[in-house]
Amino acid sequence: MSKVDLRFRQVHLDFHTSPDIEEIGAKFDAEEFASTLERAYVDSITCFARCHHGMLYYDSKAFPERVHPHLANKNLLKEQIEACHRHNIRVPIYITAQWDQYTAEEHPEWLALDGEGKPLGNALFEPGFYRKLCVNSPYRDFLKAMTREVLEMFPVDGLFFDIVQPTPCACRYCRAGMKEEGLDPSKLEDRQIYGQMLINEFKQDMTAFIRQFNKDCTIFYNKGHVGPAHRPVVDAYTHFELESLPSGGWGYMHFPIAVRYARNLGLDCLGMTGKFHTSWGDFHSFKNKAALEFECFHMLALNAKCSIGDQLEPNGRLSQPVYDLIGSVYSQVEEKEPWCAGAKAITDIGVFTPEGFEETNDIRLTPAIMGVTRMLQEAGHQFDIIDSYSSLSPYKVLILPDNIPVSDEFAAKLERYIADGGAVIASFESGLDKTKSTFTLKALGVKLKGQASYSPDFIMPKGEIGKGLPETEHVMYMRGLEVEPEDDTEILAEVAVPYFNRTWEHFCSHRHTPSSGEIGYPGILKRGRAVYFAHPIFTQYDKNAPRWCKQLFLNALNMLLPDPLVCHSGPSTMIVTLNEQADYNRLVLHLLHYIPERRSQDIDIIEDVIPLYNVKVSVKMDGEVKAVMCVPEGEALDFEIRNGRVEFIVPEINGYQMVALQMA
Repeated sequence: MSKVDLRFRQVHLDFHTSPDIEEIGAKFDAEEFASTLERAYVDSITCFARCHHGMLYYDSKAFPERVHPHLANKNLLKEQIEACHRHNIRVPIYITAQWDQYTAEEHPEWLALDGEGKPLGNALFEPGFYRKLCVNSPYRDFLKAMTREVLEMFPVDGLFFDIVQPTPCACRYCRAGMKEEGLDPSKLEDRQIYGQMLINEFKQDMTAFIRQFNKDCTIFYNKGHVGPAHRPVVDAYTHFELESLPSGGWGYMHFPIAVRYARNLGLDCLGMTGKFHTSWGDFHSFKNKAALEFECFHMLALNAKCSIGDQLEPNGRLSQPVYDLIGSVYSQVEEKEPWCAGAKAITDIGVFTPEGFEETNDIRLTPAIMGVTRMLQEAGHQFDIIDSYSSLSPYKVLILPDNIPVSDEFAAKLERYIADGGAVIASFESGLDKTKSTFTLKALGVKLKGQASYSPDFIMPKGEIGKGLPETEHVMYMRGLEVEPEDDTEILAEVAVPYFNRTWEHFCSHRHTPSSGEIGYPGILKRGRAVYFAHPIFTQYDKNAPRWCKQLFLNALNMLLPDPLVCHSGPSTMIVTLNEQADYNRLVLHLLHYIPERRSQDIDIIEDVIPLYNVKVSVKMDGEVKAVMCVPEGEALDFEIRNGRVEFIVPEINGYQMVALQMA
């Protein structure tokens, strides 16, 4: 496994440039290019060998027909690399993989096909280069030959292969391959399974090929998401780059979920946002500085290096206002790097991602994982996203949100974990077998009776589970399950049912029927170190965020984890992470307060920074603390040690503040 240590301040410089535009790179000046980057504190930049249009940006001898027809400087990539190296800036090289308009036109026999024999991607007369190429066809030989030429022509710091995705292809090469594997090409499910097998084999094959020519360059295959599908092929990568433009379809919840999983696979991680207001290819747009700050600082807080996406204009000159913006953020990143280098997250909660239990293993985010992540972030808890292959020993509590199937093998692993002192919170269908017919996770202490008879129904908080809520009905909008408790299972909260379900025959008011006051079935149950919610509370929170769903969950969590790693007095809009720098014998607390707002129909906006003052923080400690200090400012803070926790007040959080806890 690679031990690559990435640089902190990267730019991913797109250059998808139409062959119909002339004078490509005509205004490129190598020294100006590198100096602009250096002044913007950029220490690594990904530059293009081949773009989605299929154009090459170097003087190719093997494929001269693919060189951009209007490339004014045939040595564009060469001069970019040489100039950047003179300024100690790394230059990974970009090569498109499955999108290539030139190849799609010249070699339609290499295109991936759907089950009807049509090319996968955009229609022929739609604008775009999204028809996907099949890496199981002779196209792979071309891709290798083109990659070899790059490796032989340039001093290659790294290779970034873009659009490397599992594809349910039905081309003749894939049909033959599926038959050899005993799969049925006519079934979409089998094509998806084979697509994942194929893309994994492609990555392993390409990495082995690259290492024949370059033993040291970094290698990354991008599909726009990093998740459990990467675990089986992690040795094909040197690092992970988490493409996650919050204004480009991913959203602000994508990055924290993806990185909380990826950072535990043993490779260094790079977060990737963009300078764009919307997404890639948004020319002459500018992200609000506050948003770009938050996105980069959030990467640091979650143990990732930073990458900002830009697109070079056809004339080859960087936009000075763009690099003024990037430099205004990267100058701050540089100041903070000493307290981020080599840092590892400290967590006490593991959250299973539903993504890890999908057969095709190629989904991005489910509502359940977004809902549980929101709840935990809003409460300041420290957690990882994990799958069934993860080690469970680092965690005091495991959460199975809404839709986590449990096989007999997985159940045994969870039962051992609980027997060793761990705790579990599960909700809705989590804990059921794959067929959703019985609870294989016996530790929950419940038996399945079936779907709840009523929906919506009403949870009745009381006692410890209801702390902070009035003892009255609280509507649960989504249908739950009806379960029967085992003899030793405690019912923490019951469910009241409505007079009737809303139908065309009988209904009441605008939305749903009110409570009849009659108790129908259990809603929250506890058996030993396990708590079970009968409703899909995390999916519900992602949909419309009922505070009582979060409060009930946090109350259950407090019952199982009364002494969490971090507590604070700040608002739920504050994000808190705790990292350890073992080489410096210190912990570093990251406090962020930026508020995304849905100011438009399409995207969330961060424009203003709202400072917080005098935030009380309490951190659980295993050793002796000798100093607490705001960094990089060097401002010492008064602190007290109480009951194994260090307590202090952070006087101001102006968007982002790091606090170093130096151990004795």
